[in-house]
Amino acid sequence: MIDSLPPYGDLLGLSTARGEEGELLWIMPFREEVVGRPGYLHGGAIAGLLEFAALGTLYDLLKGEEVALKPINVTVQFMRGGSDHDTYAAATITKLGGRVANVEAHCWQQDRANPIASAQMNVLLKRGQ
Repeated sequence: MIDSLPPYGDLLGLSTARGEEGELLWIMPFREEVVGRPGYLHGGAIAGLLEFAALGTLYDLLKGEEVALKPINVTVQFMRGGSDHDTYAAATITKLGGRVANVEAHCWQQDRANPIASAQMNVLLKRGQ
């Protein structure tokens, strides 16, 4: 789905797939590079996954358009510890304006109805860049 990732995405081991309804899903495998305390994901890895999901969903929607995305504000809520399972994330664009977009992202492990974290992001859209 995504051709190439920046080095941080490669470090996290991220990959993408399409969900049942065509949504862009981000997958982060559990591995040594994303461990915080033994047996649990590092909070920064979770936040990074959420940021990739939010920005990746925006890029996916705006493909073919020349636009630079600049995060204005990111708020992450950690709900529970991520354990030794693959972690999935998806995002929803709640507002897409001419200059600003608002995006919500959620990540989960074995049960999508039981997220481990969520994020809200406001993004400046610099069109024609």
